[in-house]
Amino acid sequence: MLTDRAKEIISGAESKMTDAVNFLEEDLKTYRVGKANPSVFNPVMVDYYGTPTPLQQVAAINVPDAKTLTIQPWEKSLISKIEKAIIDANIGLTPSNNGEVIRCTVPALTEDRRKDLIKKAKAAGEQGKVIVRNNRRDAVDLLKKAQKNDGMSEDTEKEAEAEVQKLTDKLIKKIDELVSAKEKDIMTV
Repeated sequence: MLTDRAKEIISGAESKMTDAVNFLEEDLKTYRVGKANPSVFNPVMVDYYGTPTPLQQVAAINVPDAKTLTIQPWEKSLISKIEKAIIDANIGLTPSNNGEVIRCTVPALTEDRRKDLIKKAKAAGEQGKVIVRNNRRDAVDLLKKAQKNDGMSEDTEKEAEAEVQKLTDKLIKKIDELVSAKEKDIMTV
């Protein structure tokens, strides 16, 4: 039977591990894979009256077709700042405007770019796994300390360690699935 302290340690580890997986999932969404996706603009910060502001907060982003993204700024005076922010963000899109709306055409991916994106996705997946494993190690250390200092029984400590390991295995598998799905998405022409 797990004690409250053991449950607390497991819960803390689970929260940190899940955050790492969620971060990876959001990061993978920003990879431009040849289809228009508004999340490609997530890293774009626009200088809005001296404050770096996410693009989504100063403009409406639409996807009129599979290869085009349009950006409708709330204020026309922001058009040049938004274009500069898109170029500075180095996301591989070239903005053009007609005085009202900014258009970005999503170029088709080259074979080399696809391979680079897959490498980047795998590296991000490995980084996520390292974070999950580090959180497992920290949780196990806390459980050992609790057994040594707080009088937690050895059985409880072992049971809690097993729970942490199960959680770790589950999240590592989810990371592998996310990376694999993104790899498939990148290779789909």
